[in-house]
Amino acid sequence: MVSTAFPYRVYLDYNATSPLRPEVRAAIEPLLFNNITHRLIGNPSSVHWAGQEARRNLEDARSRVASILHRHPSEIIFTSGGSEADNLALHGFFSRSSIQEQPRTLITSAVEHPAVEASAAYWAGRGVTVLRVPVRSDGSLCLTELDAWLKASATAPEATLVSIMAVNNETGIIHDLKTVRELTEAAGVRLHVDAVQAAGRLPFTDWDADLVVISGHKLGALPGSGVLATRSDMPLASMIRGGPQERGKRAGTESVAAATSLAVALELADAHREEEMYRLSELRNQLDSFLCQCPDTQVLDEAPRVAPVSCAVFGAIDGEVLLQALDLEGIAVSSGSACSSGSLEPSSVLSAMGIDAQRARSAVRFSMGHATTQKDLDAVIATLPKLLERARKASQSVGS
Repeated sequence: MVSTAFPYRVYLDYNATSPLRPEVRAAIEPLLFNNITHRLIGNPSSVHWAGQEARRNLEDARSRVASILHRHPSEIIFTSGGSEADNLALHGFFSRSSIQEQPRTLITSAVEHPAVEASAAYWAGRGVTVLRVPVRSDGSLCLTELDAWLKASATAPEATLVSIMAVNNETGIIHDLKTVRELTEAAGVRLHVDAVQAAGRLPFTDWDADLVVISGHKLGALPGSGVLATRSDMPLASMIRGGPQERGKRAGTESVAAATSLAVALELADAHREEEMYRLSELRNQLDSFLCQCPDTQVLDEAPRVAPVSCAVFGAIDGEVLLQALDLEGIAVSSGSACSSGSLEPSSVLSAMGIDAQRARSAVRFSMGHATTQKDLDAVIATLPKLLERARKASQSVGS
């Protein structure tokens, strides 16, 4: 049963997931609720008319995604989401038999998504040297270390991979991928970019790379839809075996509806990106201005950020207490990555920025998207002061 206790609900957790866009729903309903009469049924790998109709829809989605990413359709691999695509990128690179006997190196950052961080730990246990580019106190990358490590890897560039996210999922901070790309190209090293929080928010040229990851549900597509965009000259080992789907890189029957939803959502986000980011930046600036007036509150705004994200540290407050208080008022926000929620440890991203554990635990992320309105922001600004006071008192009583 859905609760009706709240007169008005506010959703500001788009970095975790985004509501389905109405245009996406209209495009996929015939594919989800298919029937033989309308010919929208079949396995894309089947050779009969029903399978070929499914194949046509799948390849149409692939071509649409490829067009936006300036790739050939054969370079688009559909996955179940960003985490699988990140795993496929790293696993596919380091599992290649042609580099098994070479010293293999993964250069990533200290603030990556758990999908990349966990994959890095996996490969570190299998002989891959993992180097993590540190960040400054504002969250920006220290790229002098990257330059030095790339020069040291010159003897085996084909066995070295750089994996840097385009936009941090917790803080919204934009990384300098232009410089990263220049350094990797000069060294002849491949670049993998987790662009999950950049797609639809930044121009494609800001996050292009050899391997690019997109997650559909961040854009208003179905959960369970993702893409790994690769290069035709870049061999990758498969991670899921058992069939020839996705050109042998990912076995299993493809979800035509999920692929179509991602293609439609990506097209919409890309087509309306400039005006939508301007709209959301205006709302975000209002929120930032309000937060800066709150006692003992720091907005992490010293480095460039994407328009829809504001991450604030509230000092002597337990962030979980504040999140629960906001939730009881019908306001949905987050303390960081949904893929690491429930952890008692402070955010590794904020720790890498030099924020102490107590303050890191007080962080709250507000992230907006295509359905966010001025009314949503007004509700947050009207409600937050009393909740901050209440959470501060509750945190003090726990600590005393």
